[in-house]
Amino acid sequence: MESTEAFVTFQLGWPQMHHLFALLCLVAVVKLTMLLAERRDAFRNFEAFPGPPAHWLFGHVKEFKQDGTDLDKFVKWGQKYPYAFPMWFGPFVCFMNIHHPDYVKTLLISTGPKDDLSYKFIESWLGEGLLVSKGQKWLRHRRLLTPGFHYDVLKPYVKLVSDSAKTMLDKWESYANTNESFELFKHVSLMTLDSILKCAFSDNSNCQTDSGTNAYIKAVYELSNLINLRFRTFPYHNDLIFYLSPHGFRYRKACKVAYSHTEEVIRKRKEALKEEKELDRVQAKRNLDFLDILLLARDEKQQGLSDEDIRAEVDTFMFEGHDTTASGISFILYSLACHPEHQKICREEIIQAMDGKDTMEWEDLSKIPYTTMCIKESLRLYPPVPGMSRKITKPMTFFDGRTLPKGKLSIVYGIHRNAAVWENPNVFDPLRFLPENVSTRSPHAFVPFSAGPRNCIGQTFAMNELKVATALTLKRYQLIEDPAQKPMLIPRLVLRSLNGIHIKIKPVKAAKGLA
Repeated sequence: MESTEAFVTFQLGWPQMHHLFALLCLVAVVKLTMLLAERRDAFRNFEAFPGPPAHWLFGHVKEFKQDGTDLDKFVKWGQKYPYAFPMWFGPFVCFMNIHHPDYVKTLLISTGPKDDLSYKFIESWLGEGLLVSKGQKWLRHRRLLTPGFHYDVLKPYVKLVSDSAKTMLDKWESYANTNESFELFKHVSLMTLDSILKCAFSDNSNCQTDSGTNAYIKAVYELSNLINLRFRTFPYHNDLIFYLSPHGFRYRKACKVAYSHTEEVIRKRKEALKEEKELDRVQAKRNLDFLDILLLARDEKQQGLSDEDIRAEVDTFMFEGHDTTASGISFILYSLACHPEHQKICREEIIQAMDGKDTMEWEDLSKIPYTTMCIKESLRLYPPVPGMSRKITKPMTFFDGRTLPKGKLSIVYGIHRNAAVWENPNVFDPLRFLPENVSTRSPHAFVPFSAGPRNCIGQTFAMNELKVATALTLKRYQLIEDPAQKPMLIPRLVLRSLNGIHIKIKPVKAAKGLA
């Protein structure tokens, strides 16, 4: 009897299974038809923009070997296809790569949002913070957070960054009297994390002196790599496929580490602020910081940020406030190691500006113009954020008459090495940033912090940190290139090197004695 009922139930279940299967097939056919229509439209819309030949299935993905040559490939294609060219990631996703100042200006002065593909992958980690939010939410958050970057708030940070930099430089003593090179990035990452925790969150973490690998930095590195992998692997664009994959498991595991780090920072501050509800009362006790402003910010309706919004902004600034500056500082020090003639001029300028002090102060930041030019030249050659993208919300016509239709995705990449804009673009020449040379060049030729309404809100803080770290390092050590270990550049969310960034150092006094 039971077997008969089971058979009947089994038989009755078949039509339902058939219907479900038919429905799934119909959905798949409709989806494929839509994707093919989008692909056809993309080819039609990009007819005016010739570009490198693309594989019908993989697009240009296989062209990028992740071996340190990818940036060179972008530059080479940029020489062949002036202004802009299409880039295919898989059979259906196409970005217009822009690499000319006049095109960049048109794109970045628009109010278009970040693209909803690659930034969607970042959103699952960073939430809807300033980096990825759009519309009224972005505008409200930008307005509420702008006071956190007023110079009165930034001014005390200079000493805090100096303290963090000195801790790092003390640790370098073990390398100073050897002739061996060492890898910069891991040291600088800890230093910039230490700095952002002290400055933005008033958190003395001791992350530079604690033994072992910092779990948060390791998680950020993992997340950056996995987001890049997901972008390049078309099936991973589907949330379910990525979620079920081993890479999706690693991604969620790294997210948990990052979340626990930021949640602990927020929890500690909320405890400290329980008794203090006004910014001026907080400031009377200590320096006002970014997290104070975040937690106590109110709009015209006296509405603050939700807990979810606060965590998103903390995650965003924790990542952007340490990883981008770590890349920038590391490549600046590497550039100066490779160019001792410029390093010497910077050191003399820094020693004069600091006038016997061992800590940089706010007033000293404006006294090192040549060092600042060297920093900008390194940012040109090695931009910490190698690309930025936008979604076009209405048809966009460029100065040469060509038009991109609504809905298309654009990315800015390779502009800093465009030979049509920069003479001898691969040569390190800080004099490009002399005021008289800057005045003859489009302001959109150099965009390490983006431009337009969605430029980097923390760029002044970042530049100050780059100056402080560079100045204190050059005052103390002579930087020497290791020709056997040249960086192999890999574009991620942040520019990195496949084999690390290596230099040798000597104490400045000892180096002078040898001279």
